[in-house]
Amino acid sequence: MNLMYRRWWWFLVSLLLASTCFQASAQPIALRYGQAFSVTTSIFSLPIAIAEREGLFRREGLDFRVVVLIPGGSDKMIDALHDDTVDITHVATPYLVSSALAGSDAVAIAAEFNNPIYSLVARPEIRNYADLKGKLLGLADEKGSITLSMRKLLALKGLRAGDTSVKIIEGTGARLTCLKRGECAAVPLGQPQDLQAQSEGYRLLGISTESVPQLLYTVTAVRRSWAAAHKDALVRYVRALAGAFRFIRDPSKRDTVTKTIMDTTGVSAAIAATVSGGNQISAP
Repeated sequence: MNLMYRRWWWFLVSLLLASTCFQASAQPIALRYGQAFSVTTSIFSLPIAIAEREGLFRREGLDFRVVVLIPGGSDKMIDALHDDTVDITHVATPYLVSSALAGSDAVAIAAEFNNPIYSLVARPEIRNYADLKGKLLGLADEKGSITLSMRKLLALKGLRAGDTSVKIIEGTGARLTCLKRGECAAVPLGQPQDLQAQSEGYRLLGISTESVPQLLYTVTAVRRSWAAAHKDALVRYVRALAGAFRFIRDPSKRDTVTKTIMDTTGVSAAIAATVSGGNQISAP
């Protein structure tokens, strides 16, 4: 009886060791994630930054790599899927829709941001919307979510399309530069740069959610054909992304989130703390 027990014990130990060795030798799954250059210093980079820093992708067995696309904004992200630059990508929803209508097999597999705040920020001497008449506005791509909400906001406040001139500027950072140089009278800024500009004396005229209160702003997209062959990788990615948003929403993690916002966007500790602690981050 004792001999039989010892044999079973060694058999179970052998199975455990074999399983451990197999797991240790298993290669992580490579996954290339597309990110527009303009996103890298905005709040939209936060979930991915948290997932990387906290090892959430690694825990899911992913060799996760961010591929920053330069040049190009969100309008180029679906193209990166088709030319095999990336496997999955962050993209504003309108670009995914327009690509699908044009024949792309790209589909959304996860929501990233719902109802984010974009602030219409103006030079200090611009007191109200009427003061924008005849002035230059710096807007994002006409087909994107930012400009769609800003156009509607301006219309709600009595400004028609011909009342202002427009310069297309991709990226919050570039639009903020236009504002600071005095070239643009007003620009839409994402967080936390909108708060930074206000702290420096620039005037907040309105926010995007006044005109578009409900909008699935950005998603993770992938080609349907690629997704069918890589279901396991996508499930692992979605679990890690969900874990990142839970981390962001956890009050006990606020200091870490604040530090990550500071590191990725370059804003002050006070502004980063306002964003991380004031429910400014919209998550799926």
